[in-house]
Amino acid sequence: MSFISDKVENLPPYLFSELQKKKKTLEAKGIDVIDLGIGAPDLPAPNFVYDKLVEEAKKPVNHRYSTYSGSSEFKEAVASFYKRHYAVDLDPDTEVLTLIGSKEGIAHLIQAVINPGDAVILPDPGYPVYQTSVHLAGGKTVLLPLDAYNGYVPQWEKLANKDVQRARVLFLNYPSNPTAATIELSTFMKALSLAVEKQLLLVNDAAYDQITFDGYKAPSVMQVPGAKTQAVEFGSLSKSFNMTGWRIGYVVGNKNVIRALATLKSNLDTSQFLPIQKAAATALRSDFSTVTAMNKLYKERMEKMHAALREMGIYAERPRGTIFIWAKVPDGFYSIDFANKLLDEVGVMVTPGIAFGSLGEGYFRIALTVTIKRLDDVIYRLKKLDLGGEA
Repeated sequence: MSFISDKVENLPPYLFSELQKKKKTLEAKGIDVIDLGIGAPDLPAPNFVYDKLVEEAKKPVNHRYSTYSGSSEFKEAVASFYKRHYAVDLDPDTEVLTLIGSKEGIAHLIQAVINPGDAVILPDPGYPVYQTSVHLAGGKTVLLPLDAYNGYVPQWEKLANKDVQRARVLFLNYPSNPTAATIELSTFMKALSLAVEKQLLLVNDAAYDQITFDGYKAPSVMQVPGAKTQAVEFGSLSKSFNMTGWRIGYVVGNKNVIRALATLKSNLDTSQFLPIQKAAATALRSDFSTVTAMNKLYKERMEKMHAALREMGIYAERPRGTIFIWAKVPDGFYSIDFANKLLDEVGVMVTPGIAFGSLGEGYFRIALTVTIKRLDDVIYRLKKLDLGGEA
C-alpha cells in the first residue's frame, strides 16, 4: 500500500536536485566541479544586515511568534521601497504581505486563487516552480510561448482564445529566469489590459528586479495605472541582498488577493522569524549602495563570460539584468546532452534549457555565481571541449 498522494507521485523530479546529486557523485570521486547551475549567489549578505540580525536576535521579545501577515516594520519597509524606487504608494496593512521567500508565496498564491481544473497561463521557457505549483493546486497549465526572435516579450496573439477564456491567472517574470530577458513598462501595460479584458489575475515575479546593468532599471507592474485592481507582484531579498537562505520575501498589490493569501498562510505557517524580518527591513530602507557594488561585480562577470562564449562560437544575448546568461547550445547537441558533456568531461555544471520548458530546448543557462578566478577556470576548461556535435 502506498501512503503517497497522487499529486506527489506524479511530480516530475526537480531537475536542479538531480543535477546536484550528480555533482556530489563526481565530487566524491575527487573531481573539482564548478557549479554554474543553480542561481544561488556566492556573495555574502551586507554586514549591516548581519549586524541588525544579531542585534534583534538578542532580544527575547523577538523570539515569539510573528503576526501572521508579518511584522509592521518589514511591511512598512516594503511600502517605503516601492515609494522610493517606483513612485508607487502601497498600504502596508492591506497591500503588502510577508513571505517565507517568494518561492513559498508563489506556490501558496496559486492555491489561494484557483479551483481544481482552473487554468493558469505560464511563460515557456519559465521557472519550473510555476508549473509544479499549478499541478499541486489541481490546476491546468496554458503555456505562453516566448522566443528569442522577439526578445522573450509576450506575443499575446499566440494564446488561443479558448485557453485564455478558461484561465484565471497570468504569470510573468521580468527580469526573466532563465532567459535574462528584460522589458519596458509598455509590456506590463499591455499585459494588464489583457488581464482586465479577460478578467485574469496578473502576477509578476520580480525576484531579479534590482540586478540590472548599463543604466537599465526594471519596471514594476505596480507602476501601471490601475494595477492594484488586477495585479500582484512578488519580490525577494534573496538575490538583491544575497539572503537566499534567510527565506524572506513579499507580495504586493491587490488587497483582496493579499487577504486570500494571508488567510491561507495563517493556516499553514506563522510568518518568518522576527529578527530576519527586521534585518530585511533595514536592507530595504538602506541606500542600496551594496546593491550597486554587487551589480558592478555581476556585470564584470557577465562581460567576461559573454566575451568568452562569443570567442568559442556560442551565441548568447548580452543581458541587461539577472545573474544569468542564456546561451545557445552548439549545433548537434540537445541541451541535456550538452549539459552532461560539460559536467562529465570538464567538470562544469550548467542547467539545460529543457528544464525550463519545451521552448527552452536548444539553450543552456549559466549562473554567474562564482568568482572571476573561477570563471577563468571555466573558460579554460570550455576551450578544451570538442564541440563537433553528436546528436
